[in-house]
Amino acid sequence: MAGSRRLELAEALALGPGWRHACHALLYAPDQGLLFGRIPLRYAVLMQMRFDGRLGFPGGFVDARDGSLEDGLNRELREELGEAVAAFRVGRADYRSSHAGAGPRVVAHFYAKRLTPEQLAAVEAGAPQAKDHGLEVLGLVRVPLYTLRDGVGGLPAFLENSFIGAAREQLLEALQDLGLLESGSVPGLKIPARH
Repeated sequence: MAGSRRLELAEALALGPGWRHACHALLYAPDQGLLFGRIPLRYAVLMQMRFDGRLGFPGGFVDARDGSLEDGLNRELREELGEAVAAFRVGRADYRSSHAGAGPRVVAHFYAKRLTPEQLAAVEAGAPQAKDHGLEVLGLVRVPLYTLRDGVGGLPAFLENSFIGAAREQLLEALQDLGLLESGSVPGLKIPARH
């Protein structure tokens, strides 16, 4: 990820008290829907429009009062997405990566959690009642995991949006690693190399 270096989790946790830790999660679920009755959706992947107009994943900074990274992440998910997240827990098994930024002393930890379609629908329905809705979070969006016939509409157009930090690269890595994209479904898509 540009301007950052990938760390092992143990290395990230050993950086010391001068570092802040932020945790974010990609939430996804199988989706049997068909767009226009013919384009398979396959999965619903959630991102959010942030207060600064950029796309990112739900989550935020872990506080000293949080017992672990995952405790802090689950607290942030409740604040940003509402009480429907009480039906599941993002845990250490959902951990994907850590990156230290080139600027401020911040380590970004990234997780991906597979939900049931019912859990994901409950998160989407409950998010407007969340504490941070309309403040830190302006709304949820689903990532289009297809490319339309014009070769631009769908995921290629979505990737032209402005993303916070490493969110775009985290999205692409997760889509590839989790097998959420069909091979060749996005012609010319370049997945960032892992460092």
